[in-house]
Amino acid sequence: MASKPLAGRPLRRRLYCLLEPSAWPKKGLSPLNKAISALIVLATFVAIIESEPSIVTGREVLFIRIETALTLIFLVEYLARLWAVGENPKYRGVAGRLRYVVTPSALIDLLAITPLFLTMLGSEGFMLRLFRLLRILRVARLGRFSQAFEAIMTALRSRRYELLMSVGFAGILLLVSSTVLYLVEGEQQPAAFGSIPRSMWWSIATLTTVGYGDVYPQTTLGQIFAGLTALTGIGLIAMPTGILAAAFSDAIQAQRRQQEERRAAARDHDAAPS
Repeated sequence: MASKPLAGRPLRRRLYCLLEPSAWPKKGLSPLNKAISALIVLATFVAIIESEPSIVTGREVLFIRIETALTLIFLVEYLARLWAVGENPKYRGVAGRLRYVVTPSALIDLLAITPLFLTMLGSEGFMLRLFRLLRILRVARLGRFSQAFEAIMTALRSRRYELLMSVGFAGILLLVSSTVLYLVEGEQQPAAFGSIPRSMWWSIATLTTVGYGDVYPQTTLGQIFAGLTALTGIGLIAMPTGILAAAFSDAIQAQRRQQEERRAAARDHDAAPS
């Protein structure tokens, strides 16, 4: 969590409280961040419908104007954040601003204002689709306004070792199942199981319980092992799910305790004699 703003320029301190969710003293988001969230949703919606040629045809100028207006707004917001973040002692001065610029949240903010300028550099179909993807990624900026997102990140950090063990176990099971199917089905179906890498496609689809059905064992031994692999896949999916569910619950409860402590501290401060 970012540090609360210290004494500094009144305007910058006020702007920092409006832009930084952790510095906003009231419950929920500040009015400015609510407006920014609405603009992010609008920009994402525009990027989605702009990928449909039947909608864009004949309205190219309108979409360009909308994208230009949104980009300018996000540019002003980015510069405002860059200036106001000086209220946080961690990001004061030139060196502090440089540290802030390379933080994940600041990099996402930067991506939000680059698509329009990049579009001017290329007009090929692939490049245009890539720039549209960058505009869709603006929705990732909503994460800084979401307590649920913070809880998820906290849950991932707190259970990273257990999750790494789950990933390691999944990798071993994937390798074993691919190898066995290669040995059992390789001669009968060389196109699907003729090598361990080819067999991995079937193993991934089976262990994740997707089961596309495009590739499947035909021998009796292969089918028996495939059934065991499918049953193992159910447990494989359940294991990290249970770990994350418990960690997410703990993170939500910790957030609530912190909010209650902050509110209690605020009430005590207001009740204290001046």
